[in-house]
This record gives sequence, C-alpha cells and structure tokens, in this order.
Amino acid sequence: MSKGQVTILGINGHIGQAAAKAFVAAGWEVTGMGRSDKHLTPGVRFVRGDSDSVADMRRAIGGSDVVMNALNMRYDLWFEGRMEAQMARVVEAMGASGKTMLFPGNIYNFARTERVLRPETPQHPETVRGQLRVRVESALEAAANRGDIQVLILRAGDFYGPGSSNDWFDLAMMTDVRKGVVHTMGYRGVPHAWAYLPDLARAFEALAAVRSSLEGFERFHFAGHYVTPAQMQAALEAAAPVPIKVRPFLMPLLVAGGWFSPILRETAKMRYIWKTPLQLQDERLDDILGEGFATPFETAVEATAMPFFAAMRKDANGKLATA
Repeated sequence: MSKGQVTILGINGHIGQAAAKAFVAAGWEVTGMGRSDKHLTPGVRFVRGDSDSVADMRRAIGGSDVVMNALNMRYDLWFEGRMEAQMARVVEAMGASGKTMLFPGNIYNFARTERVLRPETPQHPETVRGQLRVRVESALEAAANRGDIQVLILRAGDFYGPGSSNDWFDLAMMTDVRKGVVHTMGYRGVPHAWAYLPDLARAFEALAAVRSSLEGFERFHFAGHYVTPAQMQAALEAAAPVPIKVRPFLMPLLVAGGWFSPILRETAKMRYIWKTPLQLQDERLDDILGEGFATPFETAVEATAMPFFAAMRKDANGKLATA
C-alpha cells in the first residue's frame, strides 16, 4: 500500500535524486520533474517540465500530497531576484492546497558568532547570500501562515554521497586522485557540518511521513557528520585501496579562482563557514528519526570515495597504483 504521493521538483539535482530513491524505497508513489529524464530512476514517474513555468510545475504536482522543492540554481545566479522569483513560482504552483512543501535549508542564515545552531537560534546572516536565504524562508513562512501550504524546512551542512556531483568531493577533494593524492577541506582543528545525502533524503521522507502531526511551518536541523579535516583524512585513508597522500585544500585558491570563475568568486565569499565551528543540533528531529538512524561516518565516506578510488590507474599486474 502506498504511503502517499510525492512530487520532486528538480529530480536531477543532488538532493532531488537522493530524495527520489528514499521515497521510492519507503513505498511512496514518486513523480519527478526536470528538463530531461537524466537518471532514469527506477520507480519514478517522470514529467518533463521547467521551473520557469508555473503550469509545468502545477501539472507535475497534480494530486501529490507532498512536494519536495529540490530545485537548484547555479551558485552565481541566485541574485537579482531570481531565487525569490523561483520560490514564488513554486508557491503559486502549489496554490492554496494545504499540500506539504519540503525544502532543504542551509547554515548561511547564521553568523559566525554562533557555535551551536538549533531551529530556534536567531538568524543573523552576515553575507548577502545569507540574507537572501532568510528572505526565501520568510516568504515560505508567510505562505504557511496564510494557510496555503505546510512548509517543513530541513537545514543541513555540505552535501556528499555516492554518485553526487558538483560538490566538494569531485570539485576539490578528489581532483588529483589519479595521482594518489586527495585533499581535505577546511582549517586544522575546526569541525565542519557534512550531510550524507542518503541519510538526509531519508530524513526528509521521515518528516513527510509524520507531517500530519507537525505545525504549518516547521524548521528542523539535520546534525549529519560534524568532523574535523583530520577525521576526514583518517576516513579517506581507511577507505583507500592503496596508500594515498592527503593534503589540505588551499582555501585561498577559491579567491584566486574567483578572478576567472563567477561561481568560485561567490563560493570564496562563504569561507567563514569553514573557519567557524557551526554545529547543527535538533533533539526533536533525532527523536523522529530514532536511534541508530545515521550511517556511520567512515561508512559514508567510503561509499562516496570508492568510485573516485576506482578511477586510479592500474599497474601492469592490474593492481591499483598511485603513480
């Protein structure tokens, strides 16, 4: 018996793909909307559509009880009202239906003076990008307060997971893996919040399953894996099939790269989240998910890194080599 119907807007993105798999596995009827059926995900009914079109999104949503707003916008294109306009179109497409919107939040809403981030922690963004995220969440809260929709925001750290692309693993950490070199992100001794995508997706499904017991507007914080660069290094070394060299990623490279790439230029402006220990905590969400929910950190890193390690060159005997 189906647990309900869910539409995933942005089926081809990081969280969209992970959420699709989690909802299918949990027994939902899943519809995915995108410009193309890039992944051919088993169990997903694909609807071709564009997030610029309210009509397309309305058609994809159809009779779904839950809408996963996994739409992604290129990092340098968030501004000039684009992100707010995209969110407004999603809200319009959902209408005054009482349906549930699931939305992935991030930690940009908070200042570096905070250390532990809870759902009730006051939001004091210190960047333009953080201010934008606060405005987007405020617009969703307004829609929920009108009674049009239910909104459940699940805030998390940086995404990683098997098959994920355009994240820190493939853009920075594993760029030299064929040479037997991997990189760690951040600054020595400073822990960072990471969100293992399969776990985060299952958390979204868990919230959708109990939505009737929740308020019209709720925020939750996904703890994920809160680890230092040294802990990430140890996990990568344990996962590697042969000895590897681990070097810190030089964060000033983001600034230098910004001279040539608008995406890197915008990324460099958010370096403070690596310099500051910002830990997500939410005992209420922990109770909903239950004990033993999270994939162990070492297991998650191994699952994410193995496809990269498999690409390492082989020697004349067919064994993996690092040189």
